[in-house]
Amino acid sequence: MKTIGILGGMSWESTQTYYRGLNEGVRNRLGGYHSAPVCLVSVDFAEIEALQRAGDWEAAGRYLAIAARQVQAAGADFLLIATNTMHRVADDVEAAIDIPLLHIADAAGQALQRDGVSRVGLLGTRFTMQQAFYRERIESRFDIEVVTPEQEEQEFIHNVIFDELVHGTVSDDSRNRFLSIIDHLARRGAQGVILGCTEIGMLVQPTDTRIALYDTSMLHVEAALNKALND
Repeated sequence: MKTIGILGGMSWESTQTYYRGLNEGVRNRLGGYHSAPVCLVSVDFAEIEALQRAGDWEAAGRYLAIAARQVQAAGADFLLIATNTMHRVADDVEAAIDIPLLHIADAAGQALQRDGVSRVGLLGTRFTMQQAFYRERIESRFDIEVVTPEQEEQEFIHNVIFDELVHGTVSDDSRNRFLSIIDHLARRGAQGVILGCTEIGMLVQPTDTRIALYDTSMLHVEAALNKALND
């Protein structure tokens, strides 16, 4: 079994979901007392959030590149960045290490392609919804059209992520508004919706809506399990 490297802490609320998912996955696949070999570096999200807000992606890339080298030095065989937004600097991280990086958008794209989805909605932080790094990877690599919520809806989603979910707050009112936004995307032709922020799965579940939801944190975990156990 390969050792899984994780860059976490962005936020730690979602990183614990990764840790639980990886260990439950190994136990379910191998049984007995098996658990996942993991090397984790958990960064201070306050420093990352300040760089995001300032738009200093170059500094953010340097920051995560240093942390990624620490994960590699600890013995990881491959790396996960346990957040969607910070894949904005995935190229910088990948260039800094000698082990493979499993990109979260690829895990989502493979699941969408497998299900025959040709048009998908994308929820996430303002950065993920508005910048090209995520949408274009899905569109160019998997030939899937990506649609995003209206501007006012995007602001609501971003604020809920940063003001509630990263602090572990789950609100029924926010859930209902998210479900309304998801329904709106479906009316615009989305055949499914990417939960393109690793915290959103704390708020909405597939059982909450008839529309197919693609929880990127769980898809990322599955890709990591496949690589750790099957490669």
